[in-house]
Amino acid sequence: MADESTPTPPPEPPTAGAPTPPVGAQQAAPPATGDGAPPAAAERPGAKKRAAKEGAAAADTEKEEKKKKKGPPKKELILVASSSPHVVSDESIPRIMYTVCLALAPAILVAVYCFGLQAVKVLALTSAACLVTEAGLQRLMGRRLTVTDGSALVTGLLLAMTLPPSAPWWICLLGGALAIGVGKQLFGGLAHNPFNPALIARVILLISWPVELTTWMKPGQGFVNLGVDVVTAASPLGLMKEELIQKGSIQVVSQFPLRDGLLGLNQIGSLGETSVIALLLGGLFLLYRGYITWHIPVSYIATVGAVAALFWGIDPGHFAPPLYHLVTGGLFLGALYMATDMVTCPVTNRGMLIFGMGCGILTYFIRTFGAYPEGVSFAIVIMNGAVPLIERWVRPRTYGHNLSAA
Repeated sequence: MADESTPTPPPEPPTAGAPTPPVGAQQAAPPATGDGAPPAAAERPGAKKRAAKEGAAAADTEKEEKKKKKGPPKKELILVASSSPHVVSDESIPRIMYTVCLALAPAILVAVYCFGLQAVKVLALTSAACLVTEAGLQRLMGRRLTVTDGSALVTGLLLAMTLPPSAPWWICLLGGALAIGVGKQLFGGLAHNPFNPALIARVILLISWPVELTTWMKPGQGFVNLGVDVVTAASPLGLMKEELIQKGSIQVVSQFPLRDGLLGLNQIGSLGETSVIALLLGGLFLLYRGYITWHIPVSYIATVGAVAALFWGIDPGHFAPPLYHLVTGGLFLGALYMATDMVTCPVTNRGMLIFGMGCGILTYFIRTFGAYPEGVSFAIVIMNGAVPLIERWVRPRTYGHNLSAA
């Protein structure tokens, strides 16, 4: 305790600029600094750090408790806007193309059995020409090589099926180059061509070299003979055309056994005009896989049969019966494998029916009244050009088009 006699020092005068306390106001006593009095909590060593750690721990605890109450974090839903198509499928271009090649196998085997090495020669040359032409043009234009996707191989095989087994080697090579160069790559490649490439080549070759394209050989002569010295004969449609021009009537129809057209073992014609049954097997396989629908083949074949039945009913002595038109020529080859081309045919069901009926009408009239005995190639190419107009006619109406504005 301080001595009472000790004088208390006077307070220091305020510094300049400091506010002067009001009169009568008591100044707060300074905190005790003696040994017996504890320091303030804010002045304890490490107090601020401990308080910060405790606050952070409490905040973390609150977050964990909130997470436990809410459960696992929910995934964010993201809306992705993209262009069509939106349907995802395991199918691909190579898979579809090689499946078509597999579907052609029965008809190819029958053709090889009937015409032997001559058929093998035509098939090999047209396929090789298509593959080499596609690879060469894509390399020349700086495009990605797609020669392994199977599309060029399908074109080569289909072209070979439209050619006679006695076709010269240069016809096969030139046809393959025309099919890929003019029928496909000229329009931008696969999925851009408006016409079937194999049929474009077939039409060009038939118009340019009709003799080489209408010279047929009898089955069984091509197993050992790869030359041109084979016994030739007219196809059934060619015989019908000759009799109509020369005699004005048809007698060869009654002499033609329909089983030859169904089995194809004694059928005279191109490689694809042999066996209807073999072509049907491959077509049913494509139908089962969903690569084609029934609309075009059924409407095409039924229209040919209906128109033939109409004219045959009017004059049986001048017009061939319906079965003769159905089992001869390349009707089933064109209806099942060429008219159903995904790129060159309509996409709507009504459009496919109209397309098939148009092909059937043109095929019959070209066969009966045209200059060529076969009209399948010309009919399909002409209807390929009419596909945009058909699609415009059968365009589906938008939902709610007939509702009046509110």
